[in-house]
Amino acid sequence: MSELPYLVKDLALILIVAGVVTIVFKKLKQPLVLGYVVAGFLVSPHMPYTMSVVDRADISTWGDIGVMFLLFSLGLDFSFKKILKMGMTPVIATCSIVFCMMMLGIVTGHAFGWSRMDCIFLGGMLAMSSTTIIYKALDDLGLRQQRFAGIVMSVLILEDILAIVLMVMLSALAVGNNPDGGQMLGSVMKIGFFLILWFVVGIYLIPWMLRSMRKLINNETLLIVSLGLCCAMAVLSTKVGFSSAFGAFVMGSILAETVEAERITKLVEPVKNLFGAVFFVSVGMLVDPEVLVDYALPIFLLVLTIILGQAIFGSLSFLISGQSLKSAMQCGFSMAQIGEFSFIIASLGLSLGVIGKFLYPVVVAVSVITTFLTPYMIRAANPCYGLLERHLPAKWTAALNNITLSRRPAHTGRKWKSLLMQMARNTVIYAILSGATIALMFTFCLPFVRHILPHWWANGVCGAATLLLIAPFLRAIVMKKNHSEEFKALWAESTYNRPALVFTILVRLAVASAFVFYICNYLTRFTNALMISIAVAAVALMVISRSLKKRSIRMERMFMRNLRSREIEAEVMGRKRPLYEGKLLDRDIHIADFEVPEDSLWAGKTLRQLELRSRYGVHVSSILRGIQRINIPKGSTIVFPCDRIQAIGSDEQLTALSSAIGREVRPQDPDIEKREMKLRQAVISGGGAFAGKTMKESGIRDVYNCMVVGLEEGKENLTLVDPARRLVKGDVIWLVGEEEDLERFSSDN
Repeated sequence: MSELPYLVKDLALILIVAGVVTIVFKKLKQPLVLGYVVAGFLVSPHMPYTMSVVDRADISTWGDIGVMFLLFSLGLDFSFKKILKMGMTPVIATCSIVFCMMMLGIVTGHAFGWSRMDCIFLGGMLAMSSTTIIYKALDDLGLRQQRFAGIVMSVLILEDILAIVLMVMLSALAVGNNPDGGQMLGSVMKIGFFLILWFVVGIYLIPWMLRSMRKLINNETLLIVSLGLCCAMAVLSTKVGFSSAFGAFVMGSILAETVEAERITKLVEPVKNLFGAVFFVSVGMLVDPEVLVDYALPIFLLVLTIILGQAIFGSLSFLISGQSLKSAMQCGFSMAQIGEFSFIIASLGLSLGVIGKFLYPVVVAVSVITTFLTPYMIRAANPCYGLLERHLPAKWTAALNNITLSRRPAHTGRKWKSLLMQMARNTVIYAILSGATIALMFTFCLPFVRHILPHWWANGVCGAATLLLIAPFLRAIVMKKNHSEEFKALWAESTYNRPALVFTILVRLAVASAFVFYICNYLTRFTNALMISIAVAAVALMVISRSLKKRSIRMERMFMRNLRSREIEAEVMGRKRPLYEGKLLDRDIHIADFEVPEDSLWAGKTLRQLELRSRYGVHVSSILRGIQRINIPKGSTIVFPCDRIQAIGSDEQLTALSSAIGREVRPQDPDIEKREMKLRQAVISGGGAFAGKTMKESGIRDVYNCMVVGLEEGKENLTLVDPARRLVKGDVIWLVGEEEDLERFSSDN
């Protein structure tokens, strides 16, 4: 028999030890992440009294895959729309916390005399609180439903996003030679460019692909397709200079907007758990006890830095974001630990070879200690607030409660801000799409066409094709939001607004013309004046083109439908109210859901028979039945028990309907004990009412409300009775029915 490879042996050892340790940690009600780290420490070469992993390189590769799938799962739980709806409060808090903790980490590292890269990576590690650990701690303490817990989770989501960006930035910083501010800004712009490009293209294509194959995809196929898309985006991400984890996160966030997101999350969960466990075990394998002893003082000081830093700077960050002093302290104290992203950042530094090997075990030790202290820090928030409130003057407390950077602008200012933000967002998105299309055409299409056609002909054909492809984007840059409610309101509000509004159109016209100018400049040798004229004329033709307008609108509608597909699915399944409900509220009517009770008198009747409109004045817009939704049901639609009826009406009408649904039910049976079903044997007598009759003629079911379950033949066999067979004297039949019905049958037999 052939020898097993070391990878299988190592994997068996890792999973067995991890399984045992995590069961112990589950019993102790500690986070499983810590159990994996401890398991890694037990199977590492640093433990001389236990079996050790042999091939650490393969385990490291599996760990890298684990990071990729962890971030893919994080992306599935993430939603760009949720972030946009949060407003500025969590954004201000997140940016403040990350900046303060990074600076604190860098200063602390310099105080220890560590190298420049060690200090920078340390700052990144200390800035990232653990989403899983905080979620678990809040859940265990029964605080997850409180308001401050929701704010904390919003900030943690944003921190996870910043951690992805920070990893890319640290990678660029590590491989560069003392990059300056311009290079760093270029890296940020590169991240933004590809993030927007991939998200927009992904939302446009992937939901359409999944929708077209929905009838063919089962759970197994969907799992393979999802992981394939994850790995494909990871490869693409590495090709353009980012990490595979970044690409996996982007693909997860794209799939999060699809109808299949919840299914994918459940299907990927076991895969994520397996590879995630291997990653955290590989983290524990790097913990060296000698390093922990040598760096005991830095570990202790780093723990204090995190606890005091988050308690002070975290609370201040939440305070300036608009929270009250008590809520800010609850939020800040809850985030006093580091976790999985700190491990990922540390492993990134090690793989790039830019940080010392001592830093990894130090960070792991700090994470373990701060994780154990997390519940105590959360509990300490209220007592600390009470102490502070007793010793601070009342004026100071009032002033702190009113500190915020998220003030709402005046009404007119809000309209200008909303309009300019929408215009800027559209211009950036469509400019990125145009730039990416031009880059692809000039990189792949132009060389191919030049092999087929003469040089100038090839340039002309490729240039024309490129213009046709980007024409909807350029038209959208110029015309989008020119007919919006904000634009119209500002135009009508004051004549002083009109020059500024016209200027916004001219700026966007110049941006669109710049793309055409670049194409002409790249492919022709025309003078600048001629190229500018061509660019302006081309954009003007795009603006007045009716077919291009329809094409642009059709593309945008498809994108918005894909972006809203998950919301639409939630509306269809009744988990979310229809979007048009807000317009109904303006007219003093709204939508309400009513569940038909199991014992309702309405069950089995049609809507026409119920006459809900004439009796209560309501309109039934939909009926939700299991996974089925019946929109605009007809009068012939039958109502079933447990149906959810969505009705439109005023408060009084809906209240009357609710009362009727609850009132019109079958009364409870006073003789419930008599409803017991019994099995009884009967012998057909010659002088009774049943001999010589068929089953139907006998009326056993219709008249006596009993059921013949079989005809006895021998001592053990029962056979089904043929409906056409006539009962004869001496037949032994077995009946099922209620006691009274069986007695009636016996008396007539």
